[in-house]
Amino acid sequence: MPAKKYIVSLSENERFSLQELIQKRKAALLKIDNARILLKADINQDDGGWNDLRISQGLDISTRRIEIVRQKFVEEGLEQALAHHHKHSSKLRKIDGEAEAHLIAIACGQPPTGSSRWSLRLLAEQMVVLGYVESISHESVRQVLKKRNKTLSTRILGNSS
Repeated sequence: MPAKKYIVSLSENERFSLQELIQKRKAALLKIDNARILLKADINQDDGGWNDLRISQGLDISTRRIEIVRQKFVEEGLEQALAHHHKHSSKLRKIDGEAEAHLIAIACGQPPTGSSRWSLRLLAEQMVVLGYVESISHESVRQVLKKRNKTLSTRILGNSS
């Protein structure tokens, strides 16, 4: 088995603040679990720290999550290792309001020659050809059109709730 790439070595202050965080139980559960992971993985303990499998079984947390928390601690520090990160937070929107307006205008216009109507793939391709976006998937086009359709329905029919 290969050696761990990210080794957790907590200072006394870090260890104390993590123990305090767990005991107070005022933080989010995810943050408390991450604190437990770091405490168990700390090599400065008498037993040299637990391995990932033991932590996983002891805390009922996936080994992948344990690896991610250790990596965040080593690369970015204690606060980032404890913080909650959304899975899709790094994804930036490819289409802004102006490009959405152009997409709607294209969809409402005449389809290209040889097509009886616009398909999602044709709309995506046309957005790239016209230079509104560098690239866009047909799924992103679908989501924009669905969102706009819902907004228009609410305006026309009123809020049903």
